[in-house]
Amino acid sequence: MAGNSDPLSPRAKLAVTAGKAVAAASRAAGRGSGSVIGGRVALKLDPDLLARLAQNLDCVLVSATNGKTTTTRLIAEALRAAGPVVSNALGANMPAGITSALAGGSESKFGVIEVDEKYLAGVARDTDPKCIALLNLSRDQLDRAAETRMLAENWREGLAGSKAVIVANADDPLVVWAASSSPNVIWVAAGQMWKDDAWSCPSCGGVMQRPGDDWFCGECGFRRPTPSWALSGDHVLDPHGSAWPIHLQLPGRANKANAASSAAVAAVFGVPPQVALERMYQVQAVAGRYDVVQFEGRDLRLLLAKNPAGWLETFSLIDPPPTPVILSVNARGADGTDTSWLWDVDYTRLTGHPICVVGDRKLDLAVRLEVANQQFQVCENLDQAVQLCPPGRIEVIANYTAFQDLRRRVGN
Repeated sequence: MAGNSDPLSPRAKLAVTAGKAVAAASRAAGRGSGSVIGGRVALKLDPDLLARLAQNLDCVLVSATNGKTTTTRLIAEALRAAGPVVSNALGANMPAGITSALAGGSESKFGVIEVDEKYLAGVARDTDPKCIALLNLSRDQLDRAAETRMLAENWREGLAGSKAVIVANADDPLVVWAASSSPNVIWVAAGQMWKDDAWSCPSCGGVMQRPGDDWFCGECGFRRPTPSWALSGDHVLDPHGSAWPIHLQLPGRANKANAASSAAVAAVFGVPPQVALERMYQVQAVAGRYDVVQFEGRDLRLLLAKNPAGWLETFSLIDPPPTPVILSVNARGADGTDTSWLWDVDYTRLTGHPICVVGDRKLDLAVRLEVANQQFQVCENLDQAVQLCPPGRIEVIANYTAFQDLRRRVGN
């Protein structure tokens, strides 16, 4: 934890130096940021390096299926009101990427760390965090991710002995079940738009009753806890009942929910809601997400959606018809190679929008849109799709590697 001023051991310093050198070489070769390969090399040389780098930091970990990267950015901005922050802001969220990020923040007071859901328990052991934010759990990467109930089980077991303050979404039964093993939980009513992974009780398997915004299991009595923080329209309600306005440049209800959770986290570190929420206004785009770029005489808004819950939230924030929509889906390693999740997405919400389809799996998506009775055109590439759209705003929605392809093409 913070306050321990032990310098890094010679071995740890060597590991950091070697990792940075490898990362620089990777960048020079045009192979991305180099943070992951640099972190892997550093951890090979000193397997305890992540724990050593974290020992001088007050850390907060952020994990979820959706919203991790954005919430990490919002929390980092809020905590800068209280001191220097180091963060894996570009989303390299497994141990190697996290180690690489922390190695660059030797003068920092706070570590704000996005963590892949599968690695949360291990990273929590290594970093001894002061706070852990748990936002949501839903189906994602069906070919390789554990079923959501198993992920919740891993969180529940891994966090049971943690001294960290857990800031958890009271509206997601899986998150509540995972967090309930912890002695110190702050509940936030952040909402849950996608409910299809939360109809059976994670505690006993019974059918979940969901009247209004409430939820409970009629069989074992597992129920929604009373939140002390809440998202209410365009305001965050704090534990004293005060309403603080949310000012964001990021669009949509999901980002207001992220801001509510971030304000609760900031308060754990002594940053008041008004200060935290004002600072969050600085965040305009997150690793290219929500950016509006000029391309071929049109204004393209770049939106990332990686799984059914993410697509549902994204559909809720796009401009109304007849704004054209370009959809791009790949199924490479980083996306998950199974595209059956497309059938879980309600594409009837795009009715009235002219739709163009691109990406490696454009034909999979075309079949899905055909069944959903949508009007669409299959295009060879982004350029062709953009040319089919009139001048003005175009909403571009893509999954992970498709989004990276789009950013490269538009020079973002």
